[in-house]
Amino acid sequence: MLRKIRLTLATIMFVAIALLFLDISGALHRWLGWTAKIQFFPSLLAVNFVVVAVLIIVTFIFGRIYCSVICPLGIMQDIMARFRRKKNRFSYSPERRWLRYGLLVVFLAAFIFGAGSLVALLEPYSSFGRIMTNIFKPAYEAGNNLLASIAEHYESYAFYSVDTWVRSLPTLIVAVVTFVVIFVLALYGGRTYCNTVCPVGTILSFFSRISLMKIRFDKDKCRKCGKCSRNCKASCIDFKSMKVDYSRCVVCGNCLKQCNFDALHYTAKKLSKSEKADGAGGAKGSDKADESGDSGESVDKGRRAVIASAALAVASAALAEEKTKVDGGLAVIEDKIAPKRTTPLTPPGSISAANLAKHCTGCQLCVAECPNDVLRPSTGLLNMMQPTMSYERGYCRPECSRCSHVCPTGAIHSIPSFEKSSIQIGHAVWIKENCLPVTDGVECGNCERHCPVGAITMIQLDEADEMSPMVPAVNEARCIGCGACENLCPARPFSAIYVEGHEVHRTI
Repeated sequence: MLRKIRLTLATIMFVAIALLFLDISGALHRWLGWTAKIQFFPSLLAVNFVVVAVLIIVTFIFGRIYCSVICPLGIMQDIMARFRRKKNRFSYSPERRWLRYGLLVVFLAAFIFGAGSLVALLEPYSSFGRIMTNIFKPAYEAGNNLLASIAEHYESYAFYSVDTWVRSLPTLIVAVVTFVVIFVLALYGGRTYCNTVCPVGTILSFFSRISLMKIRFDKDKCRKCGKCSRNCKASCIDFKSMKVDYSRCVVCGNCLKQCNFDALHYTAKKLSKSEKADGAGGAKGSDKADESGDSGESVDKGRRAVIASAALAVASAALAEEKTKVDGGLAVIEDKIAPKRTTPLTPPGSISAANLAKHCTGCQLCVAECPNDVLRPSTGLLNMMQPTMSYERGYCRPECSRCSHVCPTGAIHSIPSFEKSSIQIGHAVWIKENCLPVTDGVECGNCERHCPVGAITMIQLDEADEMSPMVPAVNEARCIGCGACENLCPARPFSAIYVEGHEVHRTI
């Protein structure tokens, strides 16, 4: 029963968080946003001590059920481990404290000294978010676009196509490497990543050592068959000495299912007089029992889902017609190239670049949720994978504040839509050498017409010459840095007007 309850809750949580990152409509966050805000480290950064206290109390009572029920990366490891369909394939191994606590010290030092890239690399929820956003979301979007093409063929608009593009090549590489490493570790070692690398798992292990509810041996019934150790994905059960390393046990219930002698129970009290308290966990030594052959279990549903996603992506690529952007069918429109900004742009609500760097873990939820394709992961060394803004594919619409509502860490504070138009994240800068009225002698004024706050006015380049071209003048006091002028400027490949960021945001 314990295992069934755990599997049910874990499945619900995993699907909910995965859909939060895969969603292309933006509607699911209203119902599923809470799943991101109950993650341990994001709650700690958001100073949500209520959630942190609840998670610690739950761990103190029940053990590390957070890692097997709430943490999406932990649940994903269980799915990965099922791809190796072999029974009795694990074995007991002692705790590698030097590596485990060494990585925790590195993680805490990186957080204290502002090395956001290293924090994002080790934090489990953020790793899961990058994997979903950079690897699985493109396949999800390809499947959606395939359905949209089929629906359009039958004159139905039940689906609509979305652009699929690589937001950051370095972040994609990090996501792929992380996925491969975790997959290999889960395939051959079960919860090795959780119990050796993950800093959240190490922090919670301090409380799980003294938890009230534990997996306990009834030494009078145990026959030392070893099935519990060979099926423990945390490698924390030493059946020879009948001890459990509670610092690594994630209360998955696999051992309870495998015991044929009713010698293991999840309980708050000792099961026999001979049992001694073992709050500190593991015994020394190693279980070297032989692995048994392949099981006759059916193919895992997770594998089918991956194969189906790949098939949809291939079919979409084969069926979709190549689309070339043209101007009236006469000329190809050249893609815009991002300008070199002296100060990077950070999302409205982030308050300042320093606040974003301090609180952001690079989970990519804001990037995945941005409907205007404005946010993308930074490529800077210290703040890699944290969100930055650029306007080649769209601009930050004044009425949109979705990124501020989805952020679980407090890196982007929630702001109402009516306040966003008064937050100045940067200001527009005119580049004379790129402006079409100057270079080509044609009238334009696109930036003035589309500025949502009226911060741009067209004036004569030479006030003394009535025939001089009309060029934009920017009122920096009114400009909010939304990027409408930069995005809609017809100059290619570099816009004639671009937005320079502010280190600290202002309210105008």
